[in-house]
Formats: sequence, structure tokens, C-alpha cells
Amino acid sequence: MNSFVPKTFLLELFNCAVNAVSAEKCLPSYLPTPPVHGKTIVIGAGKGAAAMARVIEQHWPGEISGLVVTRYGHGADCQKIEVVEAAHPVPDEAGRQAAARMLNMVHGLTEHDLVLCLISGGGSALLSLPAEGITLEQKQAINKALLKSGATIAEINCVRKHLSAIKGGRLALACAPARVVTLLISDIPGDDATIIASGPTLPDATTCAEALAILRHYGITIPANIEQHLASSAGETPKPGDTRFANNSHQIIASAQTALTAAADLARAAGITPYILSDKMEGEAREVGNMHAVLAKQIARQVNLQGQPFKKPCVLISGGETTVTVRGSGRGGRNAEFLLSLAIGLDGQPDIYAIACDTDGIDGSEDNAGAVLSPDSIARATSLAIEAQALLDNNDGYGFFSALGDLVISGPTRTNVNDFRAVLIL
Repeated sequence: MNSFVPKTFLLELFNCAVNAVSAEKCLPSYLPTPPVHGKTIVIGAGKGAAAMARVIEQHWPGEISGLVVTRYGHGADCQKIEVVEAAHPVPDEAGRQAAARMLNMVHGLTEHDLVLCLISGGGSALLSLPAEGITLEQKQAINKALLKSGATIAEINCVRKHLSAIKGGRLALACAPARVVTLLISDIPGDDATIIASGPTLPDATTCAEALAILRHYGITIPANIEQHLASSAGETPKPGDTRFANNSHQIIASAQTALTAAADLARAAGITPYILSDKMEGEAREVGNMHAVLAKQIARQVNLQGQPFKKPCVLISGGETTVTVRGSGRGGRNAEFLLSLAIGLDGQPDIYAIACDTDGIDGSEDNAGAVLSPDSIARATSLAIEAQALLDNNDGYGFFSALGDLVISGPTRTNVNDFRAVLIL
């Protein structure tokens, strides 16, 4: 292993994970049979929506048309399917208009028609059409508050569904009686398809009462009209068992496990034993980082200890979606926060390296996918008069790793299965 470069190896793992969940690799084998007599409309939303639409154009045997909405900068060159770019994670007017147009596009279809819906992470913010009586500005304010609160993605999307005119199955109802086939790239820990992009084409088991309870739990102040909307159940979603969904189907075509397995295979080929800890890890990013530090140090220090499940050299791989309760004013991102907490916990422990990146190429709302960590990261920061704990307290993981030149800048990957973490112990 004389030529082995830990940072290069970790970057290769991340790139391998992302490539494994690309639309080009995952989508073609899941395409349904085209309708015999009807037309095919393609709709979709998410950070991978444009890339998915491009693959459809390359492989679909018949005529197609449609509209997908993706994040700014995540577009793709499509000839038959219109691509609209909008804001994420806080919705904007472009996303609202795209959602309204999408509803109009699927109106008046027949039972002979097919709607092919392409869903990936980020679709909740991108496909934002407030329910009647709720303004876009109100939804923006609630989104911002939820994103800072530490709420899980399932909780955030529960609220989003019940303030929407298109999420939580309502888009599929607009398509009826056409058959709807939904293909999903999952960014949700546990791969619950009804949560991905707030499930616009799938029935929803959550309730208005749950959405209101989530807002109250996190102390989020809401306007009186939204309180009334939820308390009165005016925003209730169609539920499982609704016969209007009977002819529809959905399939998850790529997930965090897909990405983690690909990275594990690459590590094994390089002579490093991989251990996949979980594909659905959640919790505060800094707490998850500290837990990884404790585990990594135990593995690094072991000398013929009995009963230890991990043996070095190895790499601990995990996915899921951590959260950050924002208390400071720094530039963050959950992956940078995880790594900074990990660095503090490791405190320069030799022979431990790590990478943490978002598979969509954007860590939170920053321009980096994440960062890499080396045993000398804290020492290098100290030499620059940077106090790691102070930056963590200010939610400024970005600032820490930017100063060291250790940010990972991948650009938009046009897919999204959430976080990718790898801790290498040599």
C-alpha cells in the first residue's frame, strides 16, 4: 500500500457511490410498457428530475412530452420534455408556477394514457403549490423555520403535504383516470416512497393533526389562517386504500443502499475491509460525528481485543440524513458539521481519515458537496489560529474546511440519495 493515498481513496469512494445511483445507470431497466392507444406524459420533480428526463428521451420507444422541475444549476439538455429550474430548499415563484402548469398538463387525460412521474430528493421545495388560502410567502417562512429547527425530513414533509395543493397524492388524483407510474430515486432514510418529495403521486397516511403537532413541538409560530387550515383538517390528504390510486404503481430505482454497496465493493477491491453501518442514519450531525469518533478510536487502538466486530484496516460507511439545529450564524451544511464534530472527537488520532458529502453535490445550501478530514486537520487549523470548537458552536463547518482547503467541490451530480460518509481507519 505504499502508493495508497487516503484522501484520493475516499474521493474515489464518493464518486463511485454517486455514479452507482445516476439516472443513466439505474433508470432504463425500470421503464414501463408504453400505452397501446393513449399518449405518454412525463412529469417530475427533484434534483435528479432533469437527468431522469434525459434518460427517458434516450430510451423511450414512442412519442412523449411533459415537464419536470429541478434545482437551479441541475438542468439537462432535453428536447421533448421541458425542464424548469427553481429554488431549493426554500421554494420560489418559479417552482410555484411549474407546479400549477404541471397540474394543468395532466388535466383531462383518459384511462388509455400513461403518466410517467420522475421523483427524486428535493422535489418538495421545487414543486411548491400552496393550498387555497395559503400564500407562497407563508410557505417560505415555515420552510425556513423547519430547516433550522432540527426536524427530520419525514416531519418536514408531513407539514409540507398538508399545506400543499399538489403533494401527498394530489398530483396523482389530478392525473386520473390515466395510469400513473412513479419512478423514484430515494433520499429518505428507510426509503418510504410516500415521503420522497412529499409523495405527490402516492396516498398519504399522515394527518393534519400530526402536521400541527410537529409545528408546535418545534415552537414554530404560524399565522392564524394556517392554524385554522390544519386544525379544521381542510388540508387533509388522500389516504391509503383510496380506489383512485388502484391502477397506479411506483418503484424505487436507486437508494442510499445502492450507493453504499457500490462504495463497499470498491473498498474491498482495494484491500480495505468495508463495514456498512447503516443506510438510514439520522440524528444531530454533531452527535453522529462524535459517535463515529468514539467508534473509530476504539478500532484504531485495538490490539488483539476479543469480541471486537471491526478489524483495521477498514472503512466505516454510512448513509441517511442527519440534521442540524442552527444556533450560530456560520456557513454550515450537515456533512461539514458532522466532519467538524468528528475532527474534535478524534483530536488528531493518527491514521484516521474521513469524508462526508451529500450525494447531490450540495451540502445544505452551500457550493460544496462536503469535505475531507485528515489526522492533522485540527493541528493545521490551530496553526491558522482557527479554534475548531468555536466554529462548531457557530455552525461553521464550511469555514473550517474551507480554510484548510479540504472542501469537496463536485458541482451538481443530478441525483440524490442523501449523505455519504466514510471513515477510514488504517
